[in-house]
Order: sequence, then C-alpha cells, then structure tokens
Amino acid sequence: MSGAYAQIFRALSSEISLAVVAMGVLTLDLVVGRKRDLGARRQLVGAVTLIGLALAAVPLVWQVGLTNVPLMGETLAVNPLTVIFKFVLIVLTALTVLISVDHDIGTHVGEYFAMLLFGAIGMLLLVGSEELLTIFVALELTSISLFVLTAFHKNSLRSQEAALKYFLFGAISSAFLLFGLSYIYGLTGATHLRDIGTALAGKGTNPLLAVGLLCVLVGLGFKVAMVPFHLWAPDAYEGAPTPVTAFIATGSKVASFFVLVKVLMIGFAGAAGSAYWGAFSSGWAMVLGITAAASMLLGNCAAIVQTNVKRLLAYSSIAHAGYILIGLVAATSTGATAVLFYVIVYALTNLGAFGVVAALSARAGGGDLEHFNGMAKRAPFLSLLMLVFILSLAGVPPLGGFFGKFYLFAAAVERDAQNFGLLWLVVLGILMSAVSLYYYLILLKHFYVMPAKDETRIATPGHVNMALAICAVGVIILGVFPEPIVALLKTLVIGL
Repeated sequence: MSGAYAQIFRALSSEISLAVVAMGVLTLDLVVGRKRDLGARRQLVGAVTLIGLALAAVPLVWQVGLTNVPLMGETLAVNPLTVIFKFVLIVLTALTVLISVDHDIGTHVGEYFAMLLFGAIGMLLLVGSEELLTIFVALELTSISLFVLTAFHKNSLRSQEAALKYFLFGAISSAFLLFGLSYIYGLTGATHLRDIGTALAGKGTNPLLAVGLLCVLVGLGFKVAMVPFHLWAPDAYEGAPTPVTAFIATGSKVASFFVLVKVLMIGFAGAAGSAYWGAFSSGWAMVLGITAAASMLLGNCAAIVQTNVKRLLAYSSIAHAGYILIGLVAATSTGATAVLFYVIVYALTNLGAFGVVAALSARAGGGDLEHFNGMAKRAPFLSLLMLVFILSLAGVPPLGGFFGKFYLFAAAVERDAQNFGLLWLVVLGILMSAVSLYYYLILLKHFYVMPAKDETRIATPGHVNMALAICAVGVIILGVFPEPIVALLKTLVIGL
C-alpha cells in the first residue's frame, strides 16, 4: 500500500504543490502584504506564486518515466502526453501571473493569485483525468475559480454582469453534462473512458446514447465556447480583468479541448458517425461538424462589427473554436494531433494578444479600438509583438497559427481523401480565415496607421515585456519548426 500511495503522491505532486502555495499566498498577503501598498503587495505575492509554479513544474520531470500508469482506481492516468500539457498549463499560468502583477486587480491580492492557482489545479486534474466523475469535478473546480476571478472588479457593474452570466451559463451546462453522464453510466455500467469505449464498441447508436452524448457535448461545448453555447464569452471576456480574460481564453481552452479529445476519441470512438457532405450519419462528428461551421460563421461575422478589442478577440475565440473542431470532426489520430498542436499555438498567441491589451489599455484610457490609435509610436515594442500575435491568429505564414490551421485542414482532407467528404468544412474554414483577416487588419490599422491624440511614450515593466516576448518567440518557433512537436504529439497520441 505504501508503494501505491507513493505513486499517487508522485503523480499528483504538482497539484499538491500548487494547493500548498495557494494557501501560502493567502497567509502571506494577510500577515505581511496588508502593511504594503497595492503595487508592492502584487509584486510580493506574485513573486511567491511564480516560485510555487516553478516548484510545481519540477515533479513533471519525474513523471515522464510513468507510462500509462492508472491511479486511484483508474480515475487518473499519467503518461508523457499529460505531462506535456500539464507543463504547458503551468507555463500559461506563470505568464498570466507576470501580466497580473502590473494590472489593477483590486485590494484582494492574495485571493486573486490563490484563485489563479486553484484554477490551474483544476486544469491539471482535468488533463490527467480518464474517468467521467473525476472530469466533472475537475471541470467544476476550474469553472468556480474562473467565475470568482471574472467578478474580481467588485466596483464594476460590467464585471459583475459578466460573472453572473458566466455563472448562470456554467451552472446550466454543468447540469446538462451531469445528466448526460448519468445516461452514459446507465447504458454502459462504467464511468472510465476506456471501459465506456469497450462497452460501446460495435453497438452503434441508440436513442438513450444519443441523448446522453448530446448532453455531454452541450456541457463540454460551453467550456470551449462553441456555437450555440458561446453566449457567455463576449460579456465575460469584456467584463473580467484582462489577465483573467487571458487565462480563460488560454488555459481553460487548452484543458477543455484536451479532455474533449480524450472523451470523444477514447470513450465514444464507436459513436462518431459521419459529417461527410451528402452522407451525414448520426454521431458526435456530425454534431461537431455543424457546430464548427456555425462557430466559424458567427464568430468571424460578429467580430467585424466590434469596437471593443476584448469583445473582438472574444468572437475571434469563438471562430477559432470552430477551426479546432474541424480536427475533431476528422476523428483520427492525425486530427487529434492537429487539435493538440493548434491549442498550444493558439494559447500562446491569445495570451500574448490579451497581455498587450492589458498592458496598454490601462495606460491608454480604455479598451476600445480608438484607444489604441498610434500605439506603434507610443509603445513600439508591444505593437510589434501585437503584430506577431494578430498575424498568427489570422493564419499568416510562417507563424504558428498558419501551420496550426494547415494541419487541421489537412487532417480533414486526409480523412476521406477519395471523396473529399469533409472538404466543405475546409473550404468554409479557408473562407472564414479570409474574413478574419479583415477585422484583424482593422485592429492593426489602429495600432500602425491611425494618428494618436497623445503621442506620449508608454513605458511598461520589464517583466510584462518579458512574458509577452516569450509568447511571441513561442509562436514564431512553432511556426518555423512545427515538425518536431507535431511528430512528438502524434507518437504520443497513437500510443494512447
């Protein structure tokens, strides 16, 4: 038994470390931080949080040697793929902390960083879960942390409205998810993904399975903000503190898409159906094909008319959820690999874009497009980084966003290379990418072309510049050298 407990501790050591650090930063801010001004408190608590995240990343090196080890009654599993994505989530959380230190997050500094850590714990558990109830609990831990963080500007009605909408939609989606899981358990007698996959193999679909699977897709669709479960996203993105918006748009998306890949490709592989043009058959691939098309259409068309940068990026995020779903619709290991590669690229890109907005909006007087007029002269370095992030979101080579979309579209074409059954999704994705270029260029026009009312130079702290530069370098490297990480991810996905 002692060996089993030691193995569990080894597998969950990152989560345990973050929980201890979360309690520590609360205590530190209560005992020491209240004697300092807000800026000094953010720096002190933020530094301790970063140290805790660095310590939490160390055990991941030990876990690399654990290959598909089932833990705690097979509710959790450790393998190289989960280790990679846990590391990605820790890096994203650390970058969010660096951005947050310079941002006005109110007087509850310790609580803010503690909730960031609790959200990160939920995401790490989500990545390592292979059992439905554990996935549900991890999702709820993540969601509750993000609900609280969204409402952190207590004196802002917009923040309170955003948090309330986020909470209500989240509660309803959780009810749908749990209802669907109960149907799945009733049909299969199992809650572990691999056991569910075995129980459903070769049995096709029946009405109860269709209802259960549809409810699961509703619950998980809310987490990734795909149409028609996206209504919370624009308000939550705009009302939340900008670093929190970055965390929701990146860490939450990475963990949610990772678990969506596992749930569908392992647990429900036998109920995929088909989204081939003219040959639709019932299953999750057909549902995701329709929602992918709707997400790309609505996200890109709605983004065109936005005047607030955070809302524009929110609708862009909805559109990108549609692109990512194309890889899932392919329902192959190549498609799953493309999804996982793209969410890494997208997370770095979006975190960088929201980081630039967070750094400049407070100093520019607001977050509307007009507030960023002439930023190329006022903040040339951050404007250059924003150029990299926006061009990557638009899918311009040789940045990571281009190759991410290329792999997604290639996986869909490869799925039915003889009849090109998924070509309709690929063509729509390419057309919508062209549409997105329009509003991305409008944003860049405000940065580089529109004259500024005030040409005073804007100075930003070195740690913020460093965090955003890391994001930009990651986007460039993943664009110039995508093959090594894609090959690694494909090997690990096939191994699962």
